Amino acid sequence: MAKRNNSILNIQDALKDFVESNKLEKGLNKVNVRDAWVKLMGNGVNNYTTTVDLKNETLYVQLSSSALREELSYGKDKIIKLLNEELGKDIIKKIVLR
Repeated sequence: MAKRNNSILNIQDALKDFVESNKLEKGLNKVNVRDAWVKLMGNGVNNYTTTVDLKNETLYVQLSSSALREELSYGKDKIIKLLNEELGKDIIKKIVLR
């Protein structure tokens, strides 16, 4: 029979330990980045966004409008800063707009 751990642990610490022990942080970061993109960019940009994918420290965003892609390319640094602030940690170092 498994030994029961009687120490009291709050739910936040328990979930954090679970995520770290099962190596789920990369997957959660991908989901959190997509959610942050939708929240920060608004409906105008999201209507033209086809995919948002995080690989390593690079965010790949595919857009269906070349004019919007050009416009967003001027503010890449600001977008990176806003997304990292929303996520609460430095996950994104570079953005590639396609």
